[in-house]
Amino acid sequence: MMKLTTIAFAVAFAFATAAQAQSTQSQPKRDMADKPRTEQSSDRKVKNQEEERIEQQAKADKEKCQSLKDNAKDICMAEAKGKEKVAKAELDAKNAKDKVKAEKKVQDAKAEATYEVAKEKCDDQKGEAKDACMKQARVERDRAKGVAEKRADQKEKRAETREPARAGAGTTANEQRKP
Repeated sequence: MMKLTTIAFAVAFAFATAAQAQSTQSQPKRDMADKPRTEQSSDRKVKNQEEERIEQQAKADKEKCQSLKDNAKDICMAEAKGKEKVAKAELDAKNAKDKVKAEKKVQDAKAEATYEVAKEKCDDQKGEAKDACMKQARVERDRAKGVAEKRADQKEKRAETREPARAGAGTTANEQRKP
């Protein structure tokens, strides 16, 4: 049981570090309405190239699984599919207008990917051990999704509290104190 938890955390950590590596490479984007048409088409080309790169990487990862047998192959395929879904969610988040919602989708994709891999690993077990393994995998997935939901709610609340402060940003401190 402890080994499964350790493995699940290791997989989650691997996805998280991949996400961090990709997010640090991204640069802030302006709203599409602010961009000239050529810049919009350039951004679209870049996004299409990224999608193609993700698909090629997923195809290569899945091809590596073909040499494996039985449940090891299933685990490998679950990892490859999960990695692809997370990468696509991160790409969408990079280009999203609603960053909070997009980041929640990324965290949900990571939780689902980790869950799918854990489910396949549970298939190696039998009887009550398998049932306990599956239950633990569901608990960890639900916990990760709950954390993502809580973070999204907190970020939305922070964004809401900042908006009224921006309305008075043009006045000086002395102007605000005067009756």
